[in-house]
Amino acid sequence: MEIKIQPMGVYQTNCYIVTVDGKDFIIDPGVDATEWVLSNVTNPIAILNTHGHFDHVWSNAELKEKLDIPIYCPKDDVFMLTDDPLGQGTPKSVPDYEVEGDKLLEIAGVKIQYRHFPGHTPGCSVIEIGDVWFSGDFLFQQSIGRWDFPASSGEDMIKSLEKALKIERDYTIYPGHGLSTTLKAEQRVIPYWIEQVQSTL
Repeated sequence: MEIKIQPMGVYQTNCYIVTVDGKDFIIDPGVDATEWVLSNVTNPIAILNTHGHFDHVWSNAELKEKLDIPIYCPKDDVFMLTDDPLGQGTPKSVPDYEVEGDKLLEIAGVKIQYRHFPGHTPGCSVIEIGDVWFSGDFLFQQSIGRWDFPASSGEDMIKSLEKALKIERDYTIYPGHGLSTTLKAEQRVIPYWIEQVQSTL
């Protein structure tokens, strides 16, 4: 697996191009991601969204038009792609596949596991490819995604963090913002974050 990373836009949202067996998967193409993506793909297969916030999906529509590839998005976040609920002027995009819950997909012969961790958004998910997690805005290095946005849920975030704590296998984590980490490293601080979320409920 080859992973290319480029932070995009004012929020420095990580856009990823993940190449497996010569097939390129574009994860979270954010603001102004199109030019970088087009110059770094040779065999684009699909656009994969971890969740629906504008800084992760801004270039969905433009890339879909230029590359003629499908968009995969968690079902519970589709409304963010089509309705622009935060009023950011996000270009509307319509996913070809609405991924519901924990779902194992096979796209062009490559196994891609969506793991549903709601809280930051209703559909917030980790995209698992091999031993790597693309965690979107669920887990960061020593931190977690915000749970105070419209459509966020502190109660769901706690359940998701508890779910992540129970996973025994380690994964390399590439988050939506910032530097990479590992699941084992983040499991050491998840209890702290559970307490922080609980204190706000």
